[in-house]
Amino acid sequence: MKLFWLVALTMTAFASNSILNRQAMVLEGVGPSSYAAIRLLAGALLLALLIALRTGPKPQFTRHAFWSAGTLTLYALAFSYAYITIPTGAGALILFGAVQVISFGSTLSKGQKIGALSWIGALLAFAGLCYLLWPGESAVLDKVGVALMLLSALGWTLFTIAGKQGSDPLGATTLAFVLAATIGILFWLILPDKINLRGALLAILSGAVTSGMGYALWYKVLPELSLPTASVAQLTVPVIAAFGGAVLLGETLTLRFGIATCLVLSGVWLTIFAQRKSR
Repeated sequence: MKLFWLVALTMTAFASNSILNRQAMVLEGVGPSSYAAIRLLAGALLLALLIALRTGPKPQFTRHAFWSAGTLTLYALAFSYAYITIPTGAGALILFGAVQVISFGSTLSKGQKIGALSWIGALLAFAGLCYLLWPGESAVLDKVGVALMLLSALGWTLFTIAGKQGSDPLGATTLAFVLAATIGILFWLILPDKINLRGALLAILSGAVTSGMGYALWYKVLPELSLPTASVAQLTVPVIAAFGGAVLLGETLTLRFGIATCLVLSGVWLTIFAQRKSR
C-alpha cells in the first residue's frame, strides 16, 4: 500500500503539470518554448538547491546524465507544442496510450515475459481511459500535433527507462534538469514567443514542484516497479487531471467519469498486485 500511495502522489504531480500547462497556454496565452524553458529552469534551480543542502557525494555528469537530459527536453518541448492544436483529452490519450505501448514493446523486445494479470490490468486501465476521453473528442486531429505528442511520449518513456538504471534519484533528476534547462533556454532564444507574469509563475510552479520534485519522486519509486507496471500507472494521470479540472476549473463530473475512474484504478491495482505476486 505504501508503494501504491507513493505512485498515486507522483501521478497527481504529473496531472498537475497538465493542468498548469493547459491554463498557461490557453488562458494566459503563453508561448510553448518560453513555458518549457522556464519550467525546466525552475526545476533545475530547486533541485540544485536541494543537492547543495544535502550531505554526501554530489552527482557527477556522465553520458547517462546527458541521455536523460535529452529525453527530458524532447518530452517537455514536444508536449508544450502539441497542446497548441490538440484538445486536452485527446492529447492525454495519445501521450499515455503511446507510453504504455512503447513500454510494453520495450519489455517484450528484451525477452521479458509479461504475466496474464498484468496484461488484463493494462487492458482494463486503457479501456477505462478510452471510455473517458475518446468519445467526447473530435474525430479529426491535427496531424502535426499528434506527431509531436507521440514524440513527447517517446521522450518520456526513454526518460523513465533511464530512471530505472540509477541509484541516486534526486541526483539523477537534478543533472537531467540542469542540462535540459540549458537546452530549453537556447531553444527559447532561437524561437522566442510570448510570456507574461502569470504564465511565468505557472511555469515556475510546474517546474519547481510538480515537475522537479515529482520527477525525483518518480525516479525513487521506479526501481520498485516493472516497466509495464510503471506505464500502466501513468494511465491514471488523465483521470486525475479531469478531476482536478472539475474542482479547479469548474468542469462537470459525469457518470462516465466515475465509471472510467473505477476501470483505470482497478487496472492499475491489478497490475501492481500481479507484480508483487510474481515477486
